[in-house]
Amino acid sequence: MSASEPRRPPAPGAPAPSPVAPPPRAPAQGSAAPPRRCYLVCATPRSGSTLLCEGLERTGVAGRPREYFEALKETGVPRRPREYFWGLRSPEVIRLLPQDSQLDREAERSPSWSREDYAGHLTAALLEGTTPDGVFGAKLMWGYFDDFLELMRGIPRFGGMGDGSLLNAAFPELKYVFVSRSDKVRQAVSLWRALQTWVWRKADGQVEGEPEREQRVVYSFDAIDHLLDQLRRHEDAWRGFFFRIGQQPLALYYEEVASDLDGAVARVLDTLGIERPPTPTPAAMRRQSDELSESWVQSYLEDVSRR
Repeated sequence: MSASEPRRPPAPGAPAPSPVAPPPRAPAQGSAAPPRRCYLVCATPRSGSTLLCEGLERTGVAGRPREYFEALKETGVPRRPREYFWGLRSPEVIRLLPQDSQLDREAERSPSWSREDYAGHLTAALLEGTTPDGVFGAKLMWGYFDDFLELMRGIPRFGGMGDGSLLNAAFPELKYVFVSRSDKVRQAVSLWRALQTWVWRKADGQVEGEPEREQRVVYSFDAIDHLLDQLRRHEDAWRGFFFRIGQQPLALYYEEVASDLDGAVARVLDTLGIERPPTPTPAAMRRQSDELSESWVQSYLEDVSRR
């Protein structure tokens, strides 16, 4: 019977036809086999983690380390700009941020994400993030790490596990990479600018990104100071986490990733026991720092000195 031909009713007394099974879900990009070794890139925003992860992905042998687990437990979407400023009593800062409704229209919830069936999302992430050699990679930020762990504990086989045991059970042969940035003021300035524009990266060769939003960016001492404190606390929280679970991550700094991406990628591959590819890793991004960012850094330091 063709798909367009109407279905005939069953003859009297004949058994009811079995329900038609739904078509199978198209497989996500990645290896069909479960990963044999895994790593998590643990970071704070604007620390060079995206540059590093794109470099690792371009090797073709180090998984596809993306933010598969950034959706918050309550909303199912990543953090909005205003959620970076909880606890800050500054209507002026909030006024400078994009409206949540605008970002909600632009946001795309992962089709596999479900609070009730997070195991399905984990399976989809492992499938998408694993390269054919059996290596899985993902990136995590401290700002949503607690939500991620809580969602993972909703999977019956992980219920009641401690943080380290849970992650080891979910990700075989797990290694950690910790990316931070020495110059926290420039990191906070970069983050404040990104939160106003919602532009997180610029591809190499791209002249401008979202120019209409770039024109609206405004310096704010309160915003940068709040984000600077938050970045320091989140970085300290990562260090505390590694201490609690008894792990010594591979530590990389923004400054070395930005100046020597090939060297940083090679250190990760060596940590994972993966043979380095013969060709260097091409950079797909360029730095977003410019004269405006530098002027904000100087303005912030001058404001601090006067307080």
